[in-house]
Amino acid sequence: MPDFAQWSLDAIREEGGSLSWLEEDRFEWSKTTAYALSQILTGKTVIIITDEKRKWLEQYILTSINSVELDRPLVPIVSIDSLYSHYNNLSGGEMIDFVEDMISQAYKDDCFYWYIGKGDDKRSDIAKRKDESYFWIFDEDFNNAFTLKSYDTSLDIKLLQLFKLFNASLNATMFGEVDASS
Repeated sequence: MPDFAQWSLDAIREEGGSLSWLEEDRFEWSKTTAYALSQILTGKTVIIITDEKRKWLEQYILTSINSVELDRPLVPIVSIDSLYSHYNNLSGGEMIDFVEDMISQAYKDDCFYWYIGKGDDKRSDIAKRKDESYFWIFDEDFNNAFTLKSYDTSLDIKLLQLFKLFNASLNATMFGEVDASS
């Protein structure tokens, strides 16, 4: 069974030129994504958070990841906004603590955050508090993050390509084609 980094490289190359931009960043991609996938495989719920400009991607992920056309087990995934509809109105660490406490009670700490967006956006604050969070973050280096540039004119296309690769990676790990822990 190939390790995840090698599997990712092969998957990137199979896509041809459309994913060539990712080849040089494949180790960063492999490291962060393998960790997120291993958390999903252990049954953790994914709580997705995006900045406002990427709400479209959040909706796309939520409707696509458990599509009826996919022949795989369902992935437990929810939006932070569905858990607390006033999330945009949070200000200060104490309010984030209250939301974290509610999520901890609901999920017994069997969850992790997936943040997509600008690193300096306040919606990222709750995810940045947890070491096990997964990030597609813009304009900032952060632990367990795949970094992109917000000013990239192809950013939206790249985000869709990343999700396509993430979904293929999820299939491969669920069906034992690759070991995400390697």
